[in-house]
Amino acid sequence: MEINSSLMGYFYLISSGCKIIFLLDLPAKERVSKKYMKKIEITAENKCSFCPGTKCCQYVTQQIDSPRKKDDFQLMLWQIAHKNVEFYKDEDGWFLMFITPCEQLQEDGACGIYNERPNICREYSNDYCEYDSPAEEGFERYFRTYEELLVYCRQRFKKWDKKLKKMEKTS
Repeated sequence: MEINSSLMGYFYLISSGCKIIFLLDLPAKERVSKKYMKKIEITAENKCSFCPGTKCCQYVTQQIDSPRKKDDFQLMLWQIAHKNVEFYKDEDGWFLMFITPCEQLQEDGACGIYNERPNICREYSNDYCEYDSPAEEGFERYFRTYEELLVYCRQRFKKWDKKLKKMEKTS
């Protein structure tokens, strides 16, 4: 079941014996009287258990030096030509991102090595995270494909294709 973010930090649930049912924008005829519902506030302490797809454990990022020259962007094009590689720029700089889930992630979204997890996982703060809003909203630039990055390179460097044409002539 996909979680509707328009609930603004609250879940409504019906507890019926051992069964818990989440009410997410159900059509009026399927809604239950409010007297049977309990309002649960989503906090930093319980937020992870409500996150669909365990978003923060689905990728790895590495900050890179700000690309300035054509050669920097040529390297980025080579990298993004590979599967599951993306780039973004935000207020902290440029990042290389690998879309690859953590191998320790369990089917239910829990961490399989929680007690022994690395420090980077322990120090991660979910006070404001991708559960609250997609990370992409904070990106100044975001490149998911080779083609997207190439368009940017051609805009940034007006003579981008000139060097390539020169290389083709000499080969």
